[in-house]
Amino acid sequence: MLELVRDVLRWADLGIFVYFVALNSGYLILIALAGLEFAKHLRRMPFAGSDDMFRSPLTLPVSVIMPAYNEGPGIVAAVQAMTALRYPRYEIVVVDDGSSDDTFEQLRTGFELVEVPRVVPDDVAYRSQVLAVYVARANPETLTVVRKTNGGKADALNVGINLSRHPLICMVDADSVLDPDALLSVAKPFGDDPLRVAACGGVVRIANGCKVIGGRVVDVRMPKPWLLRIQVVEYLRAFLMGRTGWSRLGGLVVISGAFGVFRRDLVVEIGGLDPGTIGEDAELVVRLHHHLRQRKQDYRVIFVAEPVSWSEAPSSLRVLGRQRRRWHRGIAEILGKHRTMIGNPRYGRIGLVALPYYVVFELLAPFIELAALLLLPLGLWADAINTGFALEFVLVAYGYGMLVSLSALFIEEVSFHRYPRWSDLARGMAAAFLENFGYRQILAFAQVRGALAAVHGRQAVWGVMNREGFDSTLESAGSLHRVP
Repeated sequence: MLELVRDVLRWADLGIFVYFVALNSGYLILIALAGLEFAKHLRRMPFAGSDDMFRSPLTLPVSVIMPAYNEGPGIVAAVQAMTALRYPRYEIVVVDDGSSDDTFEQLRTGFELVEVPRVVPDDVAYRSQVLAVYVARANPETLTVVRKTNGGKADALNVGINLSRHPLICMVDADSVLDPDALLSVAKPFGDDPLRVAACGGVVRIANGCKVIGGRVVDVRMPKPWLLRIQVVEYLRAFLMGRTGWSRLGGLVVISGAFGVFRRDLVVEIGGLDPGTIGEDAELVVRLHHHLRQRKQDYRVIFVAEPVSWSEAPSSLRVLGRQRRRWHRGIAEILGKHRTMIGNPRYGRIGLVALPYYVVFELLAPFIELAALLLLPLGLWADAINTGFALEFVLVAYGYGMLVSLSALFIEEVSFHRYPRWSDLARGMAAAFLENFGYRQILAFAQVRGALAAVHGRQAVWGVMNREGFDSTLESAGSLHRVP
């Protein structure tokens, strides 16, 4: 009996060892693909024609939709920053999703809002009640503010989609700051390939620690708390490198709700965002793939790394755990809802490569992580494995993972050099090392809870995160306490 237990532990540890080799190798391949894409992007930069696009009357206008819930401290600065974006023609639609603070009063005072008798179309369904529609007195064509009862972020976005008037819609969070040319860059693929580009995502970076004045990031710095520094490295590896790699492969299935542009007609065609899914941004992209693949339409969903949206990250472990629990629940819900696409050749690279990857290396990763913490010590205790194998296991699981993070830091530094100080780069390298000691394990536990909550159908709760606003160095977490 004891020998059987040893055999089981031996094979389990070996299986987890192979899993971590495959996981980190997958990350490394995506980072290498991202590096190739960055090199191509940098070669084209002098000839990109952004100035021509800015001056051209043929540039497609954009409706920027900002759902807002209890964003009083920073909503005026956020909207002012949006009005200063460098783009020839766009409108801003702010949807106040039943805020209980002074979000609307701040907007009313800051922009001299005037109520207008505007009917909200029903192009996509929404479940809340629209209370009133307002426009800015000085420029009614540029800023529209909607007051509605609370219905969640997806519902607020659907109301914004109904009120939008332009062929492209850009979804941004009200606690984000865009670079001045961000909208111009992320909308450019639609001008370059208008018949095929269905959606385009932009990179999200962490604003904590950066100096933000007047809704603009004027000095990029690595934040002081180590929890935030680790998140900076994580964002570079997963969001910048990972999504760029998937975009190059033609398998991008996630565009962040903090910064993404979509063709309005296609979003309306598939019914808008799903209020019943907590990961509504990624679900919209997967459903878009589903729809266009079924129609056998030639299309592209891409990611561009140069336009930047700066967002505040959680500064406490408790709030971060809630965030990752929500994110992982969203992954579980999306994969469950679109399970018929997984492994289905009808959906091309999405069905055969991207979604299976998300099942094996995203959804299951925290379960494997926690299993390793249990089974490796048991294997040593039961004499199923020797210390040499255990050391190799740790090097593959954590040393290889650190190499992946350092590779992401190196490619970012060579390509974009967003962190100009050598001290910031050194802190990033230290964060890549510290990530493996406690951070990964705690988040794995939170992610497992999120996946299990999706399986059991428990009610999703966003929780509360307070922030200070934009007109100072950002040190606190963003306000995301919105019902799903």
